[in-house]
Amino acid sequence: MPKQPQEPVPSPDRLADALRTTVGALVRATRSSDRLASIPATVLDLLDRQGPMTTAELAASRGVRHQTMAATVKELTEAGFLAVGPDPADARKRILALTPEGTSAIEADRRDRVSLLARTIADSLNDDEQHLLAHALPVLDRIAAGIAQSRPTADRGPVTGAW
Repeated sequence: MPKQPQEPVPSPDRLADALRTTVGALVRATRSSDRLASIPATVLDLLDRQGPMTTAELAASRGVRHQTMAATVKELTEAGFLAVGPDPADARKRILALTPEGTSAIEADRRDRVSLLARTIADSLNDDEQHLLAHALPVLDRIAAGIAQSRPTADRGPVTGAW
């Protein structure tokens, strides 16, 4: 049997555009059943993954104004998802930490997303496609790590209240 000619590899620009579109659609689709809105969920996720921090640190990590983050922090604190305490290193600062309710809320959304993805993978992909996906994940991890390493640390310009 003659060997089939391989298709030309798309340019990195085309691959990047397709990957951005696909990943964005996947993220939006999995978040559609979230109980938490995306902004509060992002704050809870940051605190869960990185540990307690100040409102200023949260704002800087998301590239938003302090006032914008303070409003979100207030809502999450009133909902019982965050606890505010003194910073042991600087009494002028207040440290934010997840409460057990905050941890439960973010973990529930994560479990729901994983469950949705697992069902869809099982229902939509055959064994060969599942193996292909499994082999693609380390490649995607390398892309994410490369982006994280190449991010500029310089000021990104004026920051608005928009997320």
